[in-house]
Amino acid sequence: MKQIILLLALLQLNYITMAQRKVKSASYNILLKTMLKHSVPEISVDSMAALKTMPILLDAREENEYKVSHIANAMYVGYNKFDVSSIATLNKNAAIIVYCSVGYRSEKITEKLIAKGFTNVSNLYGGIFEWRNLNKGVVDTIGKPTNNVHAYNKTWGKWLHNSNKIYNTN
Repeated sequence: MKQIILLLALLQLNYITMAQRKVKSASYNILLKTMLKHSVPEISVDSMAALKTMPILLDAREENEYKVSHIANAMYVGYNKFDVSSIATLNKNAAIIVYCSVGYRSEKITEKLIAKGFTNVSNLYGGIFEWRNLNKGVVDTIGKPTNNVHAYNKTWGKWLHNSNKIYNTN
């Protein structure tokens, strides 16, 4: 009997965890569940948007993507040339959310931050694509609201909606 109760509790916990990871599109959700390792804490767009105090946001896309648009007040940290020393002044216990286009690159940066002792860091599940898919705002380099989002490439761009898709801005 104890084993059945334990099994049911684990199934319920797994269901709750997976429900927190959902994105609007079922097919996008399947992609993310298989593409990501889920090796770091994750936060949904809805959960992030509901926070009373916005944590530190780190954008793990490349600079040309960040310059098209980013979530307001996000710091550019990049991916290919990411160096943890670029954020050495941040409190390692501060709430930090890392994002990229869909969550893959930000998951890798989040892993690096955790390995360097950051204790309260999460990956934005679905990335800036899901942020825009749920009609959350982004800004350009001067802080002006925009509908433009760098869609990485046409293969990945199919997961981005409610935005003007921008490609090849090197």
